[in-house]
Amino acid sequence: MGIFTFSQQIESFETILNDKISIRALEVDGGKVWYSGTDSKFGFVDLKNIKNQKQIRLSEKKLQFRTLAQDKDSLYAVNIESPAYFFKIDKKNLKYRLVFTDMSKAAFYDAFHFVNQKQAFAFSDTDDNRLKLIIYKNGEWSFFENKVKLNSGEAAFAASNTNIASTKKYLWVATGGKSSRILRLNFKTEEIEVFNTPFIQGESSQGMYSIDFYDDNFGVAVGGDYTKQDANINNIATTNDGGESWQIQASGQNAGYTTCVKIKPGSMGKEMISVGDQHISYSSDFGKTWKKISDEKGFFVCSWVNGNTVVFAGKDRISVMKLKF
Repeated sequence: MGIFTFSQQIESFETILNDKISIRALEVDGGKVWYSGTDSKFGFVDLKNIKNQKQIRLSEKKLQFRTLAQDKDSLYAVNIESPAYFFKIDKKNLKYRLVFTDMSKAAFYDAFHFVNQKQAFAFSDTDDNRLKLIIYKNGEWSFFENKVKLNSGEAAFAASNTNIASTKKYLWVATGGKSSRILRLNFKTEEIEVFNTPFIQGESSQGMYSIDFYDDNFGVAVGGDYTKQDANINNIATTNDGGESWQIQASGQNAGYTTCVKIKPGSMGKEMISVGDQHISYSSDFGKTWKKISDEKGFFVCSWVNGNTVVFAGKDRISVMKLKF
């Protein structure tokens, strides 16, 4: 366990779920941490009473879920690999049903995200080199028509369900692999713009893995190369113009490969936490510098519960970290 070397300290670190499961997607709502994972598993843990937890299987097939999204009353999960099954789960009674199926051979859903209560997007690998988005709007599911062509070897990573982010004005999608770019959908015009980035790219294992935006302008991206986890060159970047241009940060001075980044609520983008297989790291200066605060290993995804509590999930566990400011 590491300790902050600046103004924060880890007050406590508690594992609240142990199970034979790999978890790469989390949602926090109603005082509960919701998760989806391997072996078709879906469930929650109550943060106030961790004995209050429940797990179900959404299918008799051994589906791998790496996505999770939510509106007010329900959670939604879609598995990787084909066929891709979209499940809707009631938060109150955990009753679930199949609401959409993608039968295409290349279906591989990397992220699923609600932009408001009536609209969501899911991002998949594609078999015809065009950007593939599923849109859920006013209760209907369909493929989002667009003319964006992906470069050869450009794809995305189902690493933490966070290569999609949105504000009221925009939706951003981060790609990786041989080409790592930002695709920005303007909700008003329904047009998608594509921006190049200086992020590490060129190999199928490289690129952006996770993005988060504070507002229409400021955002952060993290990633790297999962085959070279110590490599830390050109694997963190920030934008101040809504993703049009990106500035590399902390190159050669961070903890390496990172799969998830989350801006602290109420910090106006100044503070953020990130996690990779080998580390938990923190920035308190808009992503310019980073401190490794813990050597805990095997986490892939994180989410803020409130201004001093973060939940982490990954290989075989969910844990909660309380920070002392």
